[in-house]
Amino acid sequence: MENFDTFKTPFEERYASREMLKIFSPNKKFTTWRRLWVALAESEKELGLPITDEQINQMKSNIENIDFDYAREMERKFRHDVMAHVHTFGKVCPAAMPIIHLGATSAYVGDNTDIIVMRDALKLVRGKLISILGNLKTFALRYKELPTLGFTHFQPAQLTTVGKRATLWMQDFLMDIENLTDALNRIRFRGVKGTTGTQASFLHLFRNDHEKVKKLDKLVSSKMGFDKAFGVTGQTYSRKQDSRIVSVLAGIAESAHKLATDIRLLANLKEVEEPFESTQIGSSAMAYKRNPMRSERVCSLARYVISLSANPYYTHAVQWFERTLDDSANRRLSIAESFLATDSILDLLVNITSGLVVYDKIIGKRISEELPFMATENIIMEAVTKGADRQEMHEHIRQHSMDAGMRVKQDGMENDLLKRIAEDPAIPLDEEEIAALMNPREFIGRASQQTEEFISSEIDPVLNKYKDELGKKTELKV
Repeated sequence: MENFDTFKTPFEERYASREMLKIFSPNKKFTTWRRLWVALAESEKELGLPITDEQINQMKSNIENIDFDYAREMERKFRHDVMAHVHTFGKVCPAAMPIIHLGATSAYVGDNTDIIVMRDALKLVRGKLISILGNLKTFALRYKELPTLGFTHFQPAQLTTVGKRATLWMQDFLMDIENLTDALNRIRFRGVKGTTGTQASFLHLFRNDHEKVKKLDKLVSSKMGFDKAFGVTGQTYSRKQDSRIVSVLAGIAESAHKLATDIRLLANLKEVEEPFESTQIGSSAMAYKRNPMRSERVCSLARYVISLSANPYYTHAVQWFERTLDDSANRRLSIAESFLATDSILDLLVNITSGLVVYDKIIGKRISEELPFMATENIIMEAVTKGADRQEMHEHIRQHSMDAGMRVKQDGMENDLLKRIAEDPAIPLDEEEIAALMNPREFIGRASQQTEEFISSEIDPVLNKYKDELGKKTELKV
């Protein structure tokens, strides 16, 4: 029976995916510690230390066999998590107990595991970003030619298209993928460095054979899937690596917040909405409400990720000399929650972008209300081609625009600017000629072509590179 008497993180209950929770699970952490101990023992044996196949095989066969209750008992006894798990591992690998963790310091398993976990988590994040890009590509191409009112300062501006607007979101996420891939390419393993990073314990084990110590570092790093390790460390790897990685997550949150805010504003305008299930309730009081709750949740979680991104900078800044332990509890919380929150954001966005609803009639109605003002320059030019004076036309149309605007804003009436212009004998254009200038598609410039070109030149190469990640579905918990 589920226990409701103790706190459970909302990431587990409401937000994060099973895949990301698994990456940051105790099982992943401590089985990785054991794999690191195996890799260390294997490499030490390969380089001549007296470690037997029996010891290594015993370790390998018990990687998943973790007695977490016994580990907790040992940690209460020793007040040391690594030694607690050394003894827990040794309990089921008695032959290997004498050589588990040989020459290593706690950071060997702790830091290297953190790096492995962050690497795996970044790959999961990238896969979800790719799915979002794929969804947005489909959306952008579908609506690449649908004119919509553009906004600057959230005031009516020149027309764009619904699809072109989506490319702005895509470009942000494309930059995030570039930053994430760069972080993955640059990520470094801590490797085998010893207590203060000098490798003194390993130099002693190998009887001052420097080449074997260097080889040990490379062997272990390679066995754990890394071709690059830090050349120098203190007891820990430089915490600047954490700030680099978490800053990538903050960038993703930044992009997500922008997209979700746009959708929230569009929902208010009744132009575009996020998916809304038939049984979904928007408000406990107002039965008609269709709140953009998923986009709001994206914004909420995104602010949390952005706020967490400052944390690693502070942590690295106060690491004294070779290390201090005031980073431990902090990193245990901030790094995991940065990834869990980002994962939650991306699951929401996969869902939102796969089911955006566009109300083209509302979009058209809003264009018809604002287009007469935007068309005034075209009307002036057309009048001039019929022999009118440009300055006189500008003044006549300026006055009509002011009067029509006051009619709309003060009296709440329809925009009658075009009627005013057609009825002005000083302007040599009739209603039919003016109406011909009102086709919204004449005001969208190269929006459709830009959408196609951007997708073809910048988005498709990325989607093709990571095509196996496309089409992911997410199941929201709430």
